[in-house]
Amino acid sequence: MSLEATPEAGVDPCLAKAGELLARRPHFRRELAAKLAARGFAPENAERALDRLQREGYLNDLDCARDLVAGSLRRKGYGPLRVRAELARRGAPEEVVEEVTSPLFGEAEAETVLAVAQRWLARNPSATDRLARHLERKGFTSAAVRRVLRETRGAG
Repeated sequence: MSLEATPEAGVDPCLAKAGELLARRPHFRRELAAKLAARGFAPENAERALDRLQREGYLNDLDCARDLVAGSLRRKGYGPLRVRAELARRGAPEEVVEEVTSPLFGEAEAETVLAVAQRWLARNPSATDRLARHLERKGFTSAAVRRVLRETRGAG
């Protein structure tokens, strides 16, 4: 990516900083705008830089959300409610949050909640009374928690 605004003007410092931040890790547009504002860049300069990065394919909220869900948020064993909250906290637009989390409900949630419950019980075999709170903190729906509690208590 060429960061030059015009040959005579040199590198646009706002665009350069945005590019530097994106090189470290993917960001949501709103998150990147907040970081640029915190570093003292004027909102109009930040918007211009973000528009350019988006046009050139370096800034994409949907791809960023998909990467987060497929990566760290899923590895942490988060349920769909926690994933939604984390994406919103990081600045994902609501329509992006909805698109990437809707597949996490239903069958996918049932498999994930069971795996998380089994890991918890393997480490804490006598803490079945705390399992529901653990699963709720992880962001699973009440229905999924009730279902896994029935399954784990029926198996024990």
